[in-house]
Amino acid sequence: MPAAARLITPADLIPDADYAKQRRDRRQALLPVKRLRRVPLGPVCTFIFETYDTMLFQVQEMLLTERGGAEQVPDELAAYNPLIPQGSELVATVMFEIVDEVRREQTLVRLGGVEDTFFIQVGADKAMGVSEGDVERTRDDGKTSAVHFLRFGFTPDQIARFRDPATQILVGCGHEQYSHLAGLNPATRAELAKDFA
Repeated sequence: MPAAARLITPADLIPDADYAKQRRDRRQALLPVKRLRRVPLGPVCTFIFETYDTMLFQVQEMLLTERGGAEQVPDELAAYNPLIPQGSELVATVMFEIVDEVRREQTLVRLGGVEDTFFIQVGADKAMGVSEGDVERTRDDGKTSAVHFLRFGFTPDQIARFRDPATQILVGCGHEQYSHLAGLNPATRAELAKDFA
């Protein structure tokens, strides 16, 4: 399937009973891919780059655990299809992972607007993250969400440079309260390059 046409359809889904039998093997097969697509950014933030396979797994999991049947399928596809990259972009779930509830609250209230400051740097160029959907991730009181869904669009030139091992690729956040950069290792970079058409 071309990278620019990757969407989950009902025909891609298998019945819950069949999925339950395959669930463990599917999870095991996906773990190495998910590890490559997980990029820590600073002490409490993580980028998880999504793909067709991770989203198909998530849809099957939701259908199995919630048992909503055929009526549930359209809602799950509407929720997860927008997180599949479409050939000229990367899509990431960005999470602030803080176990302690008090510390999490204190951190998130200082990070209002952080969703507008995430970027992927290709050489000297920055592709800024764009929030998925029209859901506001920072509340009126300035507290941001612990989870953000971001799209990073790339020009053909940036994609070519992304694939060039000589070009440095960084993931970053430019918020004044959480300014961090992380370089992509070669294996992660090669994995993410598969998302481009």
